[in-house]
Amino acid sequence: MKSYYIPPNSFSLFGLEIKFYGLIMALSMLAGIFLACKLCKKRGIKSDDIIMLAIIVLPCAIIGARLYYCLFYEHTYTFLELFKVWEGGLAIYGGIIGGIIGILIFCLIKKNIKILPVLFDVLVPCLILGQVIGRWGNFFNQEAYGNLVTKPSLQWFPYAVFIQDYNAWFQATFFYESLWNAIGLAILLVVYYKTKTTGLTTASYLIWEGVGRMWIEGLRSDSLYIAGTNIRVSQLLSGIMLLIGLGILIYHFVKYLLKRRGDNEQKV
Repeated sequence: MKSYYIPPNSFSLFGLEIKFYGLIMALSMLAGIFLACKLCKKRGIKSDDIIMLAIIVLPCAIIGARLYYCLFYEHTYTFLELFKVWEGGLAIYGGIIGGIIGILIFCLIKKNIKILPVLFDVLVPCLILGQVIGRWGNFFNQEAYGNLVTKPSLQWFPYAVFIQDYNAWFQATFFYESLWNAIGLAILLVVYYKTKTTGLTTASYLIWEGVGRMWIEGLRSDSLYIAGTNIRVSQLLSGIMLLIGLGILIYHFVKYLLKRRGDNEQKV
């Protein structure tokens, strides 16, 4: 009989039950803040501003992630159930939307809306790092998995993961996304440090995340759908992100060509 590993959902520390999901989410946030404090110096932003930004953005992101999930999930949540985030049910795109609102609030407080594109470039590598780490919370919660895997030769991790509730193997899509984003993180850091043009790091994230999530979301068996349709919400938003990212790249490319053309005309 094939052996399999069922991860624990929690552990006890001094009599207090600690959920692995919540612990990993907290670690992903701390890692993101740490990276942001390192990256901000290259763009002339103070570390103190990053801490203030985190105090505003993180609650907004958590609220957005939870509301997004509860809005599109087929289960009808009671008011008290909305707060049970330790049981899972946080959607990354809701977190991104909430985070953007938090960034806008920060810019309004600072009375400097012009810094918005720079902040995005600083924060997107931190966001994707959080996604790399945070996806492992799905492993301990036994969620965010893909299609059923019935072929015994494919029933091994990390291609598949054993889900106890169904006593069966499913594609480990949470791992696919974590790995995809780890590669994306490396790409974003190269773009961030090798280029000076504001917006290219953000565009790179939007394109990488858009392509990856559209593919991986198509494999998942627990997607969130727009009510009454077969449209997966995350795939729709991924497509929009991809188009926005390509639009930013095209804008900068055209801007570069026009500048180069103007420089050549001046030389003539």
